[in-house]
Amino acid sequence: MNFDTVCILGLGYIGLPTASTLATHGLRVIGVDVNPKVVATLRNGGLHLHEPGLRTLVRAALQSGNLSVSETPAEADAFIIAVPTPFRRTTEDGRQTMDDGRQTTDDRRQTVVGGPSSMLNTPRADLSYVRAAAEAIVPHLRRGNLVILEATSPPRTTVDVVAPILERSGLKAGADFHLAYSPERVLPGQILRELIENARVIGGIDRPSAEAGRDLYATFVRGEIYLTDATTAEMVKLMENTYRDVNIAIANTFARLSERFGVDVWEAIALANRHPRVSILRPGPGVGGHCISVDPWFLVEAAPDLAQLIATARQVNDTQPRFVVELTRRALGDLFGKRIAVLGLAYKPDVDDLRESPAIEVAHLLQAEGALVKAYEPYKVDAALEGLTLVPTLEAALEDADALLLLVGHRPFRELRPSEVAALTPARLVVDTVNLWNPAPWEAAGFAVYRLGVGGNG
Repeated sequence: MNFDTVCILGLGYIGLPTASTLATHGLRVIGVDVNPKVVATLRNGGLHLHEPGLRTLVRAALQSGNLSVSETPAEADAFIIAVPTPFRRTTEDGRQTMDDGRQTTDDRRQTVVGGPSSMLNTPRADLSYVRAAAEAIVPHLRRGNLVILEATSPPRTTVDVVAPILERSGLKAGADFHLAYSPERVLPGQILRELIENARVIGGIDRPSAEAGRDLYATFVRGEIYLTDATTAEMVKLMENTYRDVNIAIANTFARLSERFGVDVWEAIALANRHPRVSILRPGPGVGGHCISVDPWFLVEAAPDLAQLIATARQVNDTQPRFVVELTRRALGDLFGKRIAVLGLAYKPDVDDLRESPAIEVAHLLQAEGALVKAYEPYKVDAALEGLTLVPTLEAALEDADALLLLVGHRPFRELRPSEVAALTPARLVVDTVNLWNPAPWEAAGFAVYRLGVGGNG
C-alpha cells in the first residue's frame, strides 16, 4: 500500500519524532496538536521537549516542506494517534485524581509504606485523548485510509473504543478502511535511534490492516516488523512494561529487607547477579515515566481478579517514595525545618522527562513533613512545578542546605567531587538513593553518608 500524506495526532515524545522521521523520508506529514503553544513553538522554530538530536531532525523536516503543524487534522492517506493515555485514581469517597505526567497528585503522596492505600484502589485508564483524536479523524476519514493507534491502551481499546468511533463516518473498519495498533517501544534519550532500529509489532483488526501498517512503518523502520492482531499487540506493550515494573518492585523490596537485616543491598545484588540465570534490577526512589509506572494499571483494571501480583508490585513501587522519606528522616533525626537540597527531579538519569517522577513525589512528601526543599534538575532548569522551589544552579541548592538528597543518577551529579561540594555547603550529610556515589571520598570530605538499602547507615 502506498502513502503520500500522513496525519499524526499528538506531537509529544512519540508523535513529533515519528512525524519528523516520516517527513525526512519523503512523505508529506501533517502534525496535529491541540495545544496551541506547542503548535506556535514549532512554527517559530522552537522545541517544547528535550531529546538528543530531535531539534536537528525537526528543523530538517520543516525546512524540507514535508512537515506542517496544525491544531486540527486534515485529509490524509493514513492517520496515527499518538496522544497520552493517563489514568485516574478513584478514592474511597468517589473522588478522582489525574496522573498525567504534569503534576503528582496530593492523593498519591498520601500512600504509606507496607500496606494498601485507599488512594490506590481503582486506577483507571483515561481514554479521553484517544476518543477525542478518533472523533477528530471522523470528518476526514475516506475509503482506503489507514488508522493506527500508537497510544498505550488497555486490551481491546482498538476494537471496542476506536473502531466504533471511526465507524460514525459511515465506513466500516476492515471493509472500508484499515485499522491497526502499533505500540511505541523506545527509550527516552535514544528515541531517534530506537524508532528506526527497534523491532515493530503491528496488530490489525484483520490481516490486510496489519499489512497496511507494515507498509507505512517500512518507510523508515529497519528493525523486524511482526504482524499480529490488534489486541495481542496491545497486550505485548503492557506485558513488556509490566515485566519491568514487577522486577523493579522485587529490587525495591530487597532494599527494604536489606535495611532491616543489616545488609548492603547493592553488594548483595552484585553477588546474586553472578548466578548465570539471575539478573536483579537496581532499587531506587520509585518508578516513573509515562509507561512503566502507568501501563500495569491497565491490566489490573481489565482483570483485577487475575492481576493481583501486578497490583502488589505497583503498590510497592508507588510507596517507595515514602520509604525514601523515612530514610531521610532517620538520617536527619527530624524533618521539620530542615533545609534539604534535592538533586534530580527527572524520572530517570540524563533525560528531562518529569512525567510520573518519583523524585517529584519525594520532594512533595518532604515538604508535607515540614522540610524546606530546594530542588535542582540540571536537564530542566526552567521547569515550573506547583508547590516546589526549583533553583537554576547546583550552588543555589547547596548554599544553605542541612542535607543533600540524591534522587536521580544524572551524569553531572556523578562527576561531582566531594571536596568541592563541601566548600559550597554547610551540609555534612548525604542521602544517596541510587548508589551513585562511592561513600569513601564523601566520608573523607566530612560527610555522613546514608544509602538506600544499606543496613546500619551513617
